[in-house]
Amino acid sequence: MPYLLNNENIKEKNINIRGIPCIRLVPKIKGKSFSTIIFYHGWSSTKENQRFRGFILSNLGYQVIIPDAIYHGERNPIDYNSDNAAKHFWRVILNNIEESDTLVEELINKYDANPDNIAVVGHSMGGFTSAGVFTHNKNIKTSVILNGSLNWKMSNTIFLKKLTPDTVEEKNLIEEVELSDPISNLHKLAGRPLLILHGGGDNVVSKVPQQVFYEKIKPLYKDKTKIKMIEYPDLGHFVTTNMLEDGAKWLLKWCSRDGS
Repeated sequence: MPYLLNNENIKEKNINIRGIPCIRLVPKIKGKSFSTIIFYHGWSSTKENQRFRGFILSNLGYQVIIPDAIYHGERNPIDYNSDNAAKHFWRVILNNIEESDTLVEELINKYDANPDNIAVVGHSMGGFTSAGVFTHNKNIKTSVILNGSLNWKMSNTIFLKKLTPDTVEEKNLIEEVELSDPISNLHKLAGRPLLILHGGGDNVVSKVPQQVFYEKIKPLYKDKTKIKMIEYPDLGHFVTTNMLEDGAKWLLKWCSRDGS
């Protein structure tokens, strides 16, 4: 697929971080390190499909890294329309979280990421992933969750109503999901900058689990400016310009570009 975007202010390169294929977008700014955003794609998507969003964020002054998840892109993609494809959903998310420590370590050591200014952003399944990475890595400065979930058990209950028995994940996997569930680990999140963005009419990933999470965690924040949820009336499972703008404003506030 030919690249349709050329920007003399952004350097783009395909890289491989210990077996994880990524797109790296680097702004031409002075400095020895880069404030960095890891952007996670959704179910059945690829790093290339998020490239335009990555360009928008990199033009704001951030290094942007977009990795392929397992079973996606360059990593043995599956038939997402098959009857049992959904059983891989949680395995992909948990693998993304497991790989995130390696990803962050390599970005700091080899790709000039400022360890004090790393954010995670993701849409849909990427939002679930970002929620988990942010929860379990205290060194991630902030996160923006686009049509994802920080309330995995409740989201999974809703998903299961739509699935046939053959697609239900094995018991031990679900136990791991529930242990890693952000809503079960509020003590790891309280006080850290977190933005939740969700379509009010999303019928793919319900907004209700996010609403429940938000009401549960908000009282744990002394500084209420660090926690926010925005719903977009009647919006389905999409990322709009308004949503990107709200996310960008949040990142500029909580993940500075100058390393301060």
